[in-house]
Amino acid sequence: MVTEARPSKLDDIAYRQRRYLIMMGIRALCFIVAIVLFVNHAGWLTAIPAVGAIAIPYFAVVFANGGREPTSTRGFRPYEPNLPVPYVPPGGTSSRPSAGGAATPQPLGEHRPDPTTPGASGVPPHNA
Repeated sequence: MVTEARPSKLDDIAYRQRRYLIMMGIRALCFIVAIVLFVNHAGWLTAIPAVGAIAIPYFAVVFANGGREPTSTRGFRPYEPNLPVPYVPPGGTSSRPSAGGAATPQPLGEHRPDPTTPGASGVPPHNA
């Protein structure tokens, strides 16, 4: 094969038709052999080609209708969801400004209250 491109659809259909006709030819041959063996009183040997004549049409139809061959021979691929990337603000992991006005980076999962917010220290604000 010169290229890894798939065969054309017409070539694929022609291949499946050829395979179907060959299998049905073998089925006809099995049927004729079963009749000849039955007429000549071959006993249980008649069952071998008779089973072939009965089973081959099923496989011929399944193979003919199987469709095009898969393009990838790698097997199963793991599921990779297309999730958005979490937003991380530039310059750190927190967008809360400190008392100086600049953002102070904090480790993820650690929560430090902002001292400028009333009630942030755990003490309720004073009512005047």
